[in-house]
Formats: sequence, structure tokens, C-alpha cells
Amino acid sequence: MKIAFTAKGTEWDSLIDPRFGRTEFIVIYDDEKNELFHDDNRDIESVAHGAGPQTAQKLFELTPDVLVTGNGPGGNAARVFEQSDIKIYVGANEMTVQEAFDAYKKGELKEF
Repeated sequence: MKIAFTAKGTEWDSLIDPRFGRTEFIVIYDDEKNELFHDDNRDIESVAHGAGPQTAQKLFELTPDVLVTGNGPGGNAARVFEQSDIKIYVGANEMTVQEAFDAYKKGELKEF
């Protein structure tokens, strides 16, 4: 299983980015390989419109099973996600990636 996190950095101790579309990084934990890797999403800051759907497309290419974020995707991105099998969990504001992972595993986050 792959779990994606919107984050402000690339490590377990990085803070969750509450934004989906304009998140700085997408951090992925692959539990089968016990591996943490990331995708740099900072170039999205220069996009005037459509950041959410563009970030969603990038996320689809990374093939996670789950997305953990702060506030969840906005309207346009949420419509894109309706056609995917990715489960989205929100409420990880002010957590690190590690804390958000632990909260997800304990069932403490809300499904979007």
C-alpha cells in the first residue's frame, strides 16, 4: 500500500501542508518496501488557475492508495478524485508526516 501526504518538506518530521492543490511536496510512504519518497510540487505556485486538478493528476501518476492531507481538495480537484479509487483522509493539520501516518493507522482522521 502507498500512502501520500501533502507536506511542507520531504521527511517524516516535515509538517503536513493543509493545502492540497498548492502543496509544496507530495510525500509517499510505500509500506511494502518500507520506503519514503517524495515529489516536488513547488512549481505549482506559479499556476494561476487549476492547481488542484494539476496536483491531482500528478498524484495519480504516483499511484497511491490513500491521500492524507489537512483540509482536503477543493471543488475542481474533488470532482477529479470522484473518478479514482484513492481514499482521502483529512484533519492532519498541524501534524508532522509521522504524526499524520500514526493518526491514519489509528483511524483518527476523517474520510473526505
